[in-house]
Amino acid sequence: MGFSLLDFDRYLEKNFGGKKMNLTHSPSRALGGMVASAHPLASAAGADILKGGGNAFDAMVATVSTLNVVEPFMSSLAGLGVATCWISSEKRVRCLDFTPNVPFDFKSNVLTREDTMTGPSASGIPGNLAGWSELLDTYGRRKLPDVLSPAIRHARDGFPVSALYAHMAHTTASRACTPEWSRIYTNPSGKVCEGWVLKQPELAETFEGIASQGSSYLYDGALGKKIIDHLQELGGCMSIKDLRSVRPEWQEPVSAIYRGFAIHVPPPPAEAFQFLLTMRILEGFDLDKFDYLGIEHLDTVFRAIRLAAGVRIDNNNKSIEEIVELLTDRNIQPLRKRVADNQVIEGLTEQFGEQVTPQMAENKSHTTSISIADREGNMICLTQSLGSPWGSTVVIPGTGVCMNNFMYWGDLNPASPNHLVGGQRWAMCLSPSISLKDNQAVLALGTPGSYGIMQTQAQAFVHYADFGLNLRQAIEAPRARLFDGKEVVLESRVANKVTEELKRRGHDIKNPGPFTMQCGGMQAVSRDPFSGSLAGAADPRRDGVAIGV
Repeated sequence: MGFSLLDFDRYLEKNFGGKKMNLTHSPSRALGGMVASAHPLASAAGADILKGGGNAFDAMVATVSTLNVVEPFMSSLAGLGVATCWISSEKRVRCLDFTPNVPFDFKSNVLTREDTMTGPSASGIPGNLAGWSELLDTYGRRKLPDVLSPAIRHARDGFPVSALYAHMAHTTASRACTPEWSRIYTNPSGKVCEGWVLKQPELAETFEGIASQGSSYLYDGALGKKIIDHLQELGGCMSIKDLRSVRPEWQEPVSAIYRGFAIHVPPPPAEAFQFLLTMRILEGFDLDKFDYLGIEHLDTVFRAIRLAAGVRIDNNNKSIEEIVELLTDRNIQPLRKRVADNQVIEGLTEQFGEQVTPQMAENKSHTTSISIADREGNMICLTQSLGSPWGSTVVIPGTGVCMNNFMYWGDLNPASPNHLVGGQRWAMCLSPSISLKDNQAVLALGTPGSYGIMQTQAQAFVHYADFGLNLRQAIEAPRARLFDGKEVVLESRVANKVTEELKRRGHDIKNPGPFTMQCGGMQAVSRDPFSGSLAGAADPRRDGVAIGV
């Protein structure tokens, strides 16, 4: 990070009543609330709201808007996302989908894959701001000026960037970045090093406009006009009609039982059901009888993940009824038999008909996830994204707003179940989860990682539920990312003899080192159903921390 943990600990002591925060390998623990996000300043923003009497929904908007400032390569008000929420007063789980439709005038037949990666045609319609506002309006008790004030302050005053930021800026600079991107996110030399102070006065003014005028400032106001005018000037297809069409949608979740946990995730068109499929397959195996991180443990989990990914690819954009049917014993039993037959499993894990390499996936693995709980019992897991680092790299002049590149997550192939069609929904791999026990929310678990999201969740859940690791240990534990074919990128903290046996069983093992962001960047919060005690943990693969109040 761009500041030491000691410095940050002193900051927390000063701003949170002299309480010493635990930043060790044990989970952070508290009673009054917990915020786990991918950046210390964002977690502090949410914790400050909780400390001042706000609830989890208020804290979430403060956290995600601050991430727009301090983690701009992952977050933007012009991104999109999904939230899964336990509403304590209603005793139910609800999902909020703020992934808008494909732009009405999008023409997949005249665009290339590169067009959907970088530049004006890559951008999907902004959904994040609409989602944040809906959370606040429906369940929050604070107003926009209050919850946006940390984001405005950090944008105007600046903050020291982390080593991760410097790495992302360096790798992104090799793409076809706009002059506006370079002006804002790099220093005059065009380079960035850890500790450089990033100031974003134009973004501060944009957030001040939102605080004053609400989300209509984007969806039917001056900010929206600036965005559309610039994109169309560059040859993009997005229109004011697209912005006015944005409507966040409250949905009923899809759920499945695993080891007594009722895991809830967003319904279609979200692709989160892959996570549930994997857990339903694994429910048929006594994983706790295997050696932890041993051959049977990892082989079984990897095989289940690969089968579930194939089912997901074949069943994108199905109805919720069809997805529920996929989760029944009738459909799960053949998959369990396939896991147990010891025959090599090979297949796609990414998109329809596209062989994706780890190098290609590196440009797609950049999202951010936040988990929050409050003293009232509310719990939220929200995953939002720009797509690739800094999305399309198109920054709207005078606003500090960076546009997403979510068209890359759909398929141009008309034969795909996830074909991009103007004005229609398309499937996204976001999978924020809330798990219940005895009708109480006990775990919020989410991660970035593109199509590895559902893989990462399954592996961490096994560490937690089957092998009894605490929340921090379950997140830090070695993980893998499965790619198309037989390729498995496996962190090197697994024993060599296990790795060699996995190879013998047909897994094409690649070693990225002890930790890699290809395996996600998880944030989680748990609640003890008996005492109400909260635990929080953030993934060491990124810059995050969990802060309790």
